[in-house]
Amino acid sequence: MGAILNLDIRNTTDATRGQPLGARILARKDELEDALASLSHHEVLLRQAIETALATIYSLMTGDLAHPSDVIARDLNRWLERHKHLAQEITRSRRR
Repeated sequence: MGAILNLDIRNTTDATRGQPLGARILARKDELEDALASLSHHEVLLRQAIETALATIYSLMTGDLAHPSDVIARDLNRWLERHKHLAQEITRSRRR
């Protein structure tokens, strides 16, 4: 409910709420890939966290994203919620 009342949404996961799950997943995945590309080699921990998140989503995107099974849809939604703040400061600065 907080994202609905908050006019200053700060992450893609909340901004795409109401869209199909597949579109939300692809938007967040693309955002993390862009953040990873813009990181320096000195930001090791953030780089590893993003790489791990991307590896996880790649393994979940093996079927039809438009019509995932209930189990995959649950895992995709959990992934979105778990990683919605990952690299948020990088992705927020790119949107400005």
